[in-house]
Amino acid sequence: LCFAQKDVFQLKDLEKIAPKEKGITSMSVKEILQSLVDDGMVDTDRIGTSNYFWAFPSKALHARKRKLEELESQFAESTQKKEALEKSIEKSKIGREDTADRAALLKELAALRQKKEQLTTEIDKYRECDPDVVEEMRQTNQVAKEAANRWTDNIFSIKSWAKRKFGFEESRIDKGFGIPEDLDYID
Repeated sequence: LCFAQKDVFQLKDLEKIAPKEKGITSMSVKEILQSLVDDGMVDTDRIGTSNYFWAFPSKALHARKRKLEELESQFAESTQKKEALEKSIEKSKIGREDTADRAALLKELAALRQKKEQLTTEIDKYRECDPDVVEEMRQTNQVAKEAANRWTDNIFSIKSWAKRKFGFEESRIDKGFGIPEDLDYID
């Protein structure tokens, strides 16, 4: 409508004209107009208390030309990238022709990789004898021992508190909470 009449409109004008000329219900004119504004196909501006809407054919033409130029630029870039990749492929093929020497070297490489895998598996068998692993286990054991002693200390503190607070016998506390009689610190 804005293209055809090359004029500026207010929303109330469009709500009257659109149903007659374009068959759009007056209830949906505002939604359609907002969609066109969001897509950049119709311009809008607020002057005073009124909103004005307009669209000129030249703007749409320029927008399409810019989009076309952008797509052509992307196409040219992609074409150059493709050519560069094809040249790179050709370059990488040099020296990799299928020859008897290359086949023998590939076979030897596969054998060496398999041997490396076997040796790695064998090293893993003896991993527990590795000094670094043994030292790590010692440190882990020390941390676990300290934690166990800390919990044992906590148990003795709670038992002592329960004896003072409630007057329970130590054997009764041990039996009630499932504490073994030989509970002691780990050396």
